Amino acid sequence: MPIDLPADLMVSVSGFRGRVGPSLTPELVAGLGAAYGAFLRDDGDGDGDTVIVGRDSRTSGPMLMRAAVAGLLSAGCRVVELGVVPTPTLMLAVKDAGAAGGIAVTASHNPAEWNALKFAARGGAFLLPERMERFQRRLAEEDPARVDWDAIPAVSGDDAAPGRHVERILGLPFVDVAALRRARMRVALDCVNGAGGVVLPELLERLGCEVHAIGTEPHGRFHRDPEPTARNLAALGELVRGCGARIGFAVDPDADRLSLVDERGRALGEDLTLALAADVVLGRQPGRVVTNLSTSRVVEDVARSHGCGVARAPVGEINVVVRMVAEGAVVGGEGNGGVIVPALQHTRDAPAGAALLLQYLACEPGVPLSERIAALPAYTIVKEKAAFPREALDTAYQALAEELPPGRQDESDGLRIEWPAERAWLHVRPSGTEPVVRLIAEAPKPASARSLVGRARRVLEACGPFGARQEAQARGPAGNAAG
Repeated sequence: MPIDLPADLMVSVSGFRGRVGPSLTPELVAGLGAAYGAFLRDDGDGDGDTVIVGRDSRTSGPMLMRAAVAGLLSAGCRVVELGVVPTPTLMLAVKDAGAAGGIAVTASHNPAEWNALKFAARGGAFLLPERMERFQRRLAEEDPARVDWDAIPAVSGDDAAPGRHVERILGLPFVDVAALRRARMRVALDCVNGAGGVVLPELLERLGCEVHAIGTEPHGRFHRDPEPTARNLAALGELVRGCGARIGFAVDPDADRLSLVDERGRALGEDLTLALAADVVLGRQPGRVVTNLSTSRVVEDVARSHGCGVARAPVGEINVVVRMVAEGAVVGGEGNGGVIVPALQHTRDAPAGAALLLQYLACEPGVPLSERIAALPAYTIVKEKAAFPREALDTAYQALAEELPPGRQDESDGLRIEWPAERAWLHVRPSGTEPVVRLIAEAPKPASARSLVGRARRVLEACGPFGARQEAQARGPAGNAAG
């Protein structure tokens, strides 16, 4: 029978995610695995039948990964298990092996009680939106075909994937490995007891760093909120100050997002990660940059300093990747700390981002990170999220457009209004990873950014029931709280 998805399961281009137990069960995951295996085998793309599977460190991971593997085997897929690995490590393995696809069992930045399936296609990128739509239709309409008992393939393993990932990063043309090894930088690292601990300590040591780390044991009992936003990095800030590190790195549980702490222990905000990584890439290979509609303008400022332009795409990694391919971009990513380097792969890759940030520091070895950041144009970005009925969003968008001053509008992902002369913008959109609506605004002055979010909040409150709001730390490129 077709799969009946729970109503509270989050389904988007980012995959299928929910709370373990109420929404996400082994039975459901086995069914999704079987459906995806059958989809890869007969979707008409000639993908073949090898699927690579890995997971982050969540305590529900072994249970759900085994369920996904069981489903894939029932559909006749040859499964290669990687175990606990960063999502970018799995994606690179799919690409390098020429596999039909992959499944990452990870809820990325969500709390520990969540888990999810992310679906990779041949080439090591997530399913294109139109292909994800076909897969979802198949789930609703068809029972996946199963193979006979004597056609079930064997499962193999691949323990070398993390090492290959490290080697590929060391081979990037933007990273001067010899110079970094001579620099012997002292760095601090927080892997939040996630999969980043499998790759990042080795990578940083191979780059000659003296590493002081917390949360590198991948046991899945996260010592902080797993989302690497500025307000969650107090322990890393203390570690930076205590050991005298030049920089602090923090990742989420599947290590596709990277956040930074400067040498004074101040969290910089994840919006800066892409801007600084892009500065390194564009300094060696000028070209187009692609980011999403919710990313800080500082990326445009950095690109402009190299004579390069920026294109924007809807939020969601695959949406950015599709635009990157179309634009022939040399670097891209998202303002959540996701860095995509096509010279390596079309996937957000925190370990690659960390290597680029070390290169950024090495370019001016005597200048502290805080001083280099202070030289960038200053903005404050304010982020809120709240429960709001999605069926009322169209009405809210129309009311917002009428309430706010005329500006440049983009309706490809919710509603984004930009006022170029004021260097300000507002973006209101439904989240694809949480059951909330996001309100994000940026402006040079903290009061202006807060005012934009406040006005948007009042419009939404007038259009439908508005849940208790949660406010992310307002910050500028120097990491200053807006107060």
